[in-house]
Amino acid sequence: MTAIGLRLATAADSEYCFRLHKAAMGAYVTAIWGWDEKVQRDFHARVFSPGQWQIITIEGADAGMLHVEDRPAEIYLARIELHPDHQGRGIGSQLICGLLLQARQQGRDLALDVLVVNQRAQALYRRLGLHEVTRHGDNDIT
Repeated sequence: MTAIGLRLATAADSEYCFRLHKAAMGAYVTAIWGWDEKVQRDFHARVFSPGQWQIITIEGADAGMLHVEDRPAEIYLARIELHPDHQGRGIGSQLICGLLLQARQQGRDLALDVLVVNQRAQALYRRLGLHEVTRHGDNDIT
């Protein structure tokens, strides 16, 4: 069994998280908006939240990132990204199942958004029992 860990992101993780986002989500961003390096770096500089984001580790090595917001009525999965080298190995499923269990135990929902073009993530969420509630424009499903 793979040892999955989480550690709080620090300011030193900023470049890792940007490169991870490009590797994990670059094709989806490109499909919708086109990848503009400056725009993406500016966006990352605005949203990167050390101390709130967590780095996913596999056997002690950085493999992805997780950002979960604890809201009154729900647990909001704001972002989960795994490096492509670590996708398809059940890591995301294990983390999301943990959040689903936590939400159930607390009588809350687990909510998230997913890009319409990210069919792989949508299939994962459906397999885990999540369902579409609303669509925001042409790009996001909640």
